[in-house]
Amino acid sequence: MPEENEIAELSKKGYALIKENKIEEAKQAFKTILDTDENNNYALVGLGDAERKQNRFSDAADYYSRCLASHPGNNYALFGLADCYKAMNQYHKAIEIWEQYLIHDDKNITVLTRVADAYRKIRDFKKSKQLYLRVLDMEAENAYALIGLGHLHYDFKEYRDALYYWAKMLEVNEAAVDIRVLTSIGNCHRKLKTFDKGVYYFERALQMDGRNFYALFGLADCYRGMNQQFRSIEYWNKILELDPKNKVILTRTGDAYRNMGDYVTAADYYNRSLNIEYDLYAVLGLALISKGEGRYEEAIISLSRLIQTDPKNHRLYIDLADCYMKTNRKAEAVEVLQDFQKLGLRSPTVTEMLEKINA
Repeated sequence: MPEENEIAELSKKGYALIKENKIEEAKQAFKTILDTDENNNYALVGLGDAERKQNRFSDAADYYSRCLASHPGNNYALFGLADCYKAMNQYHKAIEIWEQYLIHDDKNITVLTRVADAYRKIRDFKKSKQLYLRVLDMEAENAYALIGLGHLHYDFKEYRDALYYWAKMLEVNEAAVDIRVLTSIGNCHRKLKTFDKGVYYFERALQMDGRNFYALFGLADCYRGMNQQFRSIEYWNKILELDPKNKVILTRTGDAYRNMGDYVTAADYYNRSLNIEYDLYAVLGLALISKGEGRYEEAIISLSRLIQTDPKNHRLYIDLADCYMKTNRKAEAVEVLQDFQKLGLRSPTVTEMLEKINA
């Protein structure tokens, strides 16, 4: 049986083996220690770390918990256990453990940002923001806190505030900016409909990685927002070169061609999307082509079926009512719009169209 100095050597060896990624050998060294001292904190934490390295978070959590049962204040076990709960999406449990850690060390920036992240995941805006700001008070340019605040405000649709923190992040690290900072700033501009500003950041991101999905998507969507359909098509097609079976992008490309009046090409993209699997917006696109070509009865049949599939989509009712108006069936147009309102839903566009018809 190993003596105390042998236990220390085995423990040191186990942690060295983890660093070398020799996980099974490391586990063996720690288990040898437990044969002699079943509550040895170094061995239990070491086994937790080894299991965590192999993404076996539940087993890792068991070892950390065993350690904490005998050594309640062990910071390594608290930290490891909280990280396991986070990895298993058990954010409330992770927060509980990190809060215990902060009792011993309330200035630990790494833990503070982790707790803030966890509060963000459970959508507790106030506590998450408080902790991120605490970190910034201690370290004004902390990247994790700035990024976290950007994500937090974006998640809560506060795009101007999100933009402030992402821009701050860019300012801090202009020379070696992470591509995700550029696409995040671009996405804020997309949401704020300042599309021309978004283009600049997505183009910068593309200079770093010409195949980046988020940069290509952002550019296509900005040009769509600026009604430059021919430019958006360029970037939708670049995505399709990389991912030809992306039905969402096929449908978006179909929409762009339809808005340019190229119904033949648009129909081809919609049908390619539908060949992959059913897509409501591809079917809608084909219905709108029928409408655009004056085949109102076909459009009415398609739109009526779509309403059965997606009864809360106000756009379907507007297009169907418009088809009825184009065929001089005012009563049916009114009935369709009233059907939407009877669902208890509100849409200013539906109300406005109804008022216009009844005027």
